[in-house]
Amino acid sequence: MCGIIGRVGDGNALEPLLTGLENLEYRGYDSAGIAVQNGSGIDVQKRSGKVDELKESIGDATLDGKIGIGHTRWSTHGPPTDENAHPHTDGTKDVAVVHNGIIENYVELKSRLAGYGHEFTSDTDTEVIPHLIQFYLDEGLTNEAAFRRAVEELEGSYAVTAMLSGEHVLYAARQGSPLVVGMEDGEYFLASDVPAFLEYTDSVVYLEDGDVVIVDEDGVEFTDLAGNPITRESETVEWDPEQAGKGEYDHFMLKEIHEQPTALAQALEGRIDTTNERIALADFQPGTFEAIENVQFVACGTSYHAALYGSLTLNQAGIHSSALLANEYSVSAPPTDENTLVVAVTQSGETADTLSALRQANEAGATTVTVTNVVGSTAAREADEALFIRAGPEIGVAATKTFSSQAVMLTLLGQRIVGDQHGEPSADLGVLLPELAGMPDALEEMLERSDADAIASRYANSQSYFFIGRGLGFPVALEGALKFKEITYEHAEGFASGELKHGPLALVTPDTPVFAVFTGEEDEKTLKNAAEAQTRGAPVIAVCPAGHRAVDVADAHLEIPETESDLSGLLANVQLQLVSYYAADLLDRSIDKPRNLAKSVTVE
Repeated sequence: MCGIIGRVGDGNALEPLLTGLENLEYRGYDSAGIAVQNGSGIDVQKRSGKVDELKESIGDATLDGKIGIGHTRWSTHGPPTDENAHPHTDGTKDVAVVHNGIIENYVELKSRLAGYGHEFTSDTDTEVIPHLIQFYLDEGLTNEAAFRRAVEELEGSYAVTAMLSGEHVLYAARQGSPLVVGMEDGEYFLASDVPAFLEYTDSVVYLEDGDVVIVDEDGVEFTDLAGNPITRESETVEWDPEQAGKGEYDHFMLKEIHEQPTALAQALEGRIDTTNERIALADFQPGTFEAIENVQFVACGTSYHAALYGSLTLNQAGIHSSALLANEYSVSAPPTDENTLVVAVTQSGETADTLSALRQANEAGATTVTVTNVVGSTAAREADEALFIRAGPEIGVAATKTFSSQAVMLTLLGQRIVGDQHGEPSADLGVLLPELAGMPDALEEMLERSDADAIASRYANSQSYFFIGRGLGFPVALEGALKFKEITYEHAEGFASGELKHGPLALVTPDTPVFAVFTGEEDEKTLKNAAEAQTRGAPVIAVCPAGHRAVDVADAHLEIPETESDLSGLLANVQLQLVSYYAADLLDRSIDKPRNLAKSVTVE
């Protein structure tokens, strides 16, 4: 869960490297560093802390060179110290390396190299890579051959980029961790994710596991590990560079919350036909899912909550489905065969646990689909089909617009599955589709009128925060609690409404606000559960339409527009996102970069 940037081209590499690190900081912000070829060797500047602190430490130092690499780190091996920051070098400082992933055999490699006299100065697994390259250089291998031999010995997951003194060349390899190439008029980039270089180019090549690339001023050479040439097609990324900036907003998270009307409109465009009451998912031919006997959704974190939302809508339609944590799938997966559909839900398409579950499902012969935001991602390539949510870049670590888009796309996918299973569209499709089409406008209006900031201020500094919901309100309650704890660092829990009296009520005090989500599904029961907390002194905040009975009973109200019960939870979720944001802002938290978290979890 780190960010890599590399650059080759005319002019000084320092500015694009620092820009890339700033754009990648959502992937890790424990430490940062850069290395540049300065004409007489490799100059490395690195330190613990955020990219801004690295820039301050560089100050007026001259880091001239056309080629360089950079890295922003989320710690796995070793604490966030100056010594553990990347780039790492060998003992001669003729080799510099940045790495994302985990080298599982680094202890063995480190011990072997130490036996040959190599001295290590960090606690990281990455440091063995430059020493291993240098070992093979000392054996008389060329730079390229030494890099390939070193990579051959690595076990685990990695995206690694190396720079060697005396030549304007970058060497890179990928296995299990993302790496993408950017190209534009003699300037070339290597990065963990497209936003790193989006200001400079929108022409990209997504690398696949086992790929090795050699980048110099003349271009990019794609090979396998043995050196055999391979072909990788370039793609044009449709993201606008401005989408990766904060614009007029104080934080990326607030910007991305307010982008949800646009994100949903993009997700729905060309996929629903309200006039003819049909769903048009071009990648799925009629009857694609008619032989499916059960559906498994696999995901982690926020994507898991979207998966649970999708699973519940299918179960309500009479299709057997389950939502499973991808990180538990290897030990608890239900029986899977050719009549099983496995839907992997992952914003980045690179989530390690979800990819592992996807591969397990593929091996079992299941039909696999991924619902993701990134064209060219590993999940999109490895699943049988990909359904893209089209949410645009999401930089804030706490997912917002991607949850809404995922849930909507899973609703559409669920309706297609129902139609294939039953031989005709579901009876309520004629009602659902117009409501879906109206969601962007409903969200826009709600965002303009929301008083979530006042609610956040009213209940600031409470001891604990509970979120409850029933049916499709349950995953929204889970997501509301997750968002709150992620960025406020305050204790928050989400529950199915009926579970309150099975233990959690013991924690309820007058200092425990309860956010109750009303979706139109058994709302009287949810209201009763909320009242059980209220009688014990807890303030209740009803998240529901203006005319709902709960408004008269609750202590406070977060209003959502009237809509179908299948969709009302998604509107409630946006209000809860705003409450979390404003509560975190009042506490002066690092909203876009919450402590201990990174955007893309690319290691298991």
